[in-house]
Amino acid sequence: QDYYGKELQSSEDLKTAACVTPAQPLPQAAREALERVHEEVAARYYSCGLVLPECLASCRVLDLGSGSGRDCYVLSQLVGEKGHVTGIDMTKEQVEVAKKHLAYHMDKFGYRVPNVDFIWGFMEKLGDAGLANESYDVVISNCVVNLAPDKRAVLREAYRVLKPGGEMHFSDVYASGRLSEAARAHRLLWGECLAGALRWTELRSIARELGFSAPRLLSASPVAVHHPELRSVAGDCRFVSATCRLFKVPQGGRARLGRVIYSGGIAGHEQELVFDTNFTFKGGARGQAGQGEVVDVDADTAAILRSSRFAQHFSIQDGGADAGAALPGCC
Repeated sequence: QDYYGKELQSSEDLKTAACVTPAQPLPQAAREALERVHEEVAARYYSCGLVLPECLASCRVLDLGSGSGRDCYVLSQLVGEKGHVTGIDMTKEQVEVAKKHLAYHMDKFGYRVPNVDFIWGFMEKLGDAGLANESYDVVISNCVVNLAPDKRAVLREAYRVLKPGGEMHFSDVYASGRLSEAARAHRLLWGECLAGALRWTELRSIARELGFSAPRLLSASPVAVHHPELRSVAGDCRFVSATCRLFKVPQGGRARLGRVIYSGGIAGHEQELVFDTNFTFKGGARGQAGQGEVVDVDADTAAILRSSRFAQHFSIQDGGADAGAALPGCC
C-alpha cells in the first residue's frame, strides 16, 4: 500500500522491468481503446502488460488489483454497455485515481449508464467486498498475485466468483527457484513484484488443488534485474513475466478427446485464435465462416471449449487423434 500508494508517482519510478514487460501485439480495437484512457490513469499504471482475453462482448469481468483502473477502462469498451467490469484494489490512493475519472471515460465511450465500478478491498477476501459466488465470466489480474502473501486464497476466491466455464486470465512474475529468506523479506523486492513470485510448478499445484484446469501458457518474457541491490539480494534466481489462463471446468467434463473447428467469429481474431502456446486455431477464409482448420485436441482442451464462452465459436466433435503430445501447461 505504501509503495504503490505513496512512493510511486508514475511507472518511471519503478526500479526493475518486472511491471513494464512488453505485452503481445494488441488487436486494433484494443489499441484504440487504450488511446481513449485518461493520461493520469495510464501514468499511474504499474503492471506487466495489458491483460485482454478474447471474446468479451457482454461479459462480466473482475480485475484483481485494478490499481488506477487502466485495464478496467479498456475492458469497459470491449465488453460494451451490456457487459460490466469491476475493479478491486487494496491501495486507496489508486482506487481514488480510478474513480476520479469514471465520468470522463463514460462520456468519452458514449455510455449512458456506467458499466464500471471500483472497490477498495483485498483480493484474498472478495466476499468481504460483497462479491457473490459464480458472478463473473472472466477474472483478470495483472502482475499482482505475486504481491499477495497467500496466493492460494487469491486463486480460491477467483474460483469461487467465477461462473462454471469461467476463466482466470492473468499475467504475473515467476521465479526459477526458491528465494532466500532475506530476499523474501526485502521490502523493495516485494514492491517490485519479485520477492513474492511463485514458481510455475507451485501455480500448477495450487490450480489443480482448487479445481482449475492446468495453467495454459500464452506468453513469457525474461525480467532483467539491473538494480545492484536487488540483483545482489535475489542471488542466482531468475525471473520471467508470463501470461496464462485457468478455466473453471465443470466437474466430470474432461474425459473425451475432441476434434474442433474454429468458426472465425471472434472479433479481432477472425483469421486465427491463439489459445495458448500449444494450440492456435485457424478460422475460415474471408466470407466462409465455419470452414476453419480441423484440430485434434486433448480432453482438457475439449472440455474447456465445450463449457466456456468460446463454445459458440467452435464446432466440437468427440474423438480425434490423441493430442497428448501437446500437454496443457507445458512451458
